[in-house]
Amino acid sequence: MIYPFIYKQRFQYRVEKMCTILKVSKSGYYKWIQREPSAREKRLKVLEKQIRSLFNYYKKRAGSPTITEVLRKKGVAVSSKTVSRLMRKLGLKSITVRKIKATTNSKHHLPVYDNVLNRQFKALAPNKAWVTDITYIATGEGWLYLASVMDLYSRKIVGFAMGARMTRELVLDALEKAYKRRKPAPGLIHHSDRGSQYACHEYRKKLQTYQMIGSMSRKGNCYDNACIESFHSTLKKEFVYQTKFKTRKQAMRELYAYIEFDYNRLRAHSTLGYESAHHYEQLYYKSQSA
Repeated sequence: MIYPFIYKQRFQYRVEKMCTILKVSKSGYYKWIQREPSAREKRLKVLEKQIRSLFNYYKKRAGSPTITEVLRKKGVAVSSKTVSRLMRKLGLKSITVRKIKATTNSKHHLPVYDNVLNRQFKALAPNKAWVTDITYIATGEGWLYLASVMDLYSRKIVGFAMGARMTRELVLDALEKAYKRRKPAPGLIHHSDRGSQYACHEYRKKLQTYQMIGSMSRKGNCYDNACIESFHSTLKKEFVYQTKFKTRKQAMRELYAYIEFDYNRLRAHSTLGYESAHHYEQLYYKSQSA
C-alpha cells in the first residue's frame, strides 16, 4: 500500500523537475495554478462551449464558417480565425469528403426544352422555380437511385423518390410528390438536365398537366443545374459517405430522415443567411400575412 505522503513526494518531485526544465521557480508555478482566470480566458472557455454545442447540434457537419455565422446571428462577436483555431484545439473537424459526380444519360433523340431558367437561382417566392436531378447511393444490395426536387427560393427539397432503377417512373414519382405537397400555381419553372427520364413523353405530359414551364440545361453544362447538384454533393459529403447501408430499405429509411429533418429543418444554409430551409419559408409566409 502506498501512503498519501509518498504520492505527495512524487508530485513534488515532478513539479521540481518540470520547473527545472521550463526554467521557472516553484513559487511562480504554484502562484500560476492558483490564480483566477482572466476575463479573456473566461470568454474563450464560454466560446469553446458554444462552439462544441453548435458542432454537435449540426451533427458534426458544420465547419468553422457556418459556426462563425451562426454565432454572430446569436449576437456573439467573433472572427472566423478564432473559431477555426478553437475548433482545431478542441479536435472538432467537419465530416466531409470530396464530391463524386453522377450524371444522367443525355445521349438520346428526344425533344428538349430551352434553358428558360438561365441560371436565375434566386427566386422571389416559394413555388416559382424548381430544379430536379438524379443521383445514386451505394448499398450492400447494389445501387439505390434518388430523384430530388428542390424549391429555389428556400433550397428546400419538396419532393423525392428512391428506387433500385433509374427510370422515368422514379422521376415522375418525385415530381408527383412535390406537386401534391406544394400545389403550386400555374407558371412554375421546372428545370432539369437533358436526361432521357426528364425528356420522355410521359414527363413532358405531366408538366403540361401541372401547367409548369419546362426548362433544361444546355448540353454538357452542369453549372446550369448547380443548385440541385450541390444538394446531392452535400447529401453525400455530410451523410452518405459517413454511413454504410447494408440494404436499400435501410438506406431509404435513413435518407428520408436526413432530407426531411436534417437538411430541410436543421441545416443552416449560407445562401439563406444561415437559416434552415423550413424556417426561411416560414419567415416569408409570416411577412406576407403581416
